[in-house]
Amino acid sequence: MIRPLTTLLLTLALAFTADAALAQPAAPAASGPEATDGDFVIPNFRFHTGETLPALRMHYTTVGAPIRDAHGQVTNAVLIMHGTGGWGRVLIRPEFSGVLFSPGGLLEARRYFIILPDDIGHGKSSKPSDGLRAHFPRYDYDDMVEAEHRLVTDGLHVDHLRLVMGTSMGCMHAFLWGERYPDAMDALMPLACLPVPIAGRNRLWRAMVVDAITSDPAWKGGDYVEEPRQALRTAEDLLLIAGSAPLVMQKTLPSREAAEAYLDKRLGDFVKTEDANDVLYYTDSSRDYDAGQHLEAIKAPVMWINSADDFINPPELGIAEQQVKRIKNGRFVLIPIGPETRGHGTHTMAAVWKDYLAELLKETER
Repeated sequence: MIRPLTTLLLTLALAFTADAALAQPAAPAASGPEATDGDFVIPNFRFHTGETLPALRMHYTTVGAPIRDAHGQVTNAVLIMHGTGGWGRVLIRPEFSGVLFSPGGLLEARRYFIILPDDIGHGKSSKPSDGLRAHFPRYDYDDMVEAEHRLVTDGLHVDHLRLVMGTSMGCMHAFLWGERYPDAMDALMPLACLPVPIAGRNRLWRAMVVDAITSDPAWKGGDYVEEPRQALRTAEDLLLIAGSAPLVMQKTLPSREAAEAYLDKRLGDFVKTEDANDVLYYTDSSRDYDAGQHLEAIKAPVMWINSADDFINPPELGIAEQQVKRIKNGRFVLIPIGPETRGHGTHTMAAVWKDYLAELLKETER
């Protein structure tokens, strides 16, 4: 029983939201590239609500080193953005960085300068649990993308990106990057998302997470002394379903006992590691997302990848096939369900889609 549970924890590590909630970040392989951490502080950051923070901390991880041309412009920077509830280092793991960043990989660290930010509300960047709790500014994706851009340009002095890639929430951010800063990148690779507003079932389960937290008497308007445990358990129940992968779960959790043991571990880990205000804020931050208004503004070639077993972005909606027509140099690929897909978390299984990344990099070579 223990062996299949261990296998599932490793292979399903990033199936949605809460990349953090699904598993702790795996260490890079011994032969993998070294990662460096840093912080960039943005003074008097103004949020779309009009609220400000005197100092917004953006934590980040980098792999590799920048290469500048004769004009001082960085030519090898790659921005990769994590999913809801995750952080930059959560992508330093065998199935992602081990495939892409290691020697011989498509984004090997000897050639590229890889930037992995912790978004607002995530990781070691500024977030509600730092002290403001429910008085933290009510950030959204526009705020997060603005802070990412400030980190890249003002903090790391990179004014052009070889590639912008994102998983889940980061996928949605990638579309916003392409629209807001159309000349800032050579290529875009959104993984596991849609560009349209969050609606239908996708909005329902997110609203359920928010309701589970705010309706728990122990939440106390966000000013709790002890974590509202029942709220966190209910939130993780919903996040688990949203990130589920039926095929691999049926194989890896073949009995009632195995499934229930896995659930108990997931719930226990979530309650121990997560803060209710952080979960509330990052789940709700997608509330006004809409990249569908300006897809025609995207100039860079786009390789957009979803998987057919994605609960959050189900292929039967047909949205991607329609929206990609509006992107001048856009291509949409739907990965069929197979033994290597992981539902929404297929975005982290680089071996499944790396050939498409290779096509994109070749197409956009200078």
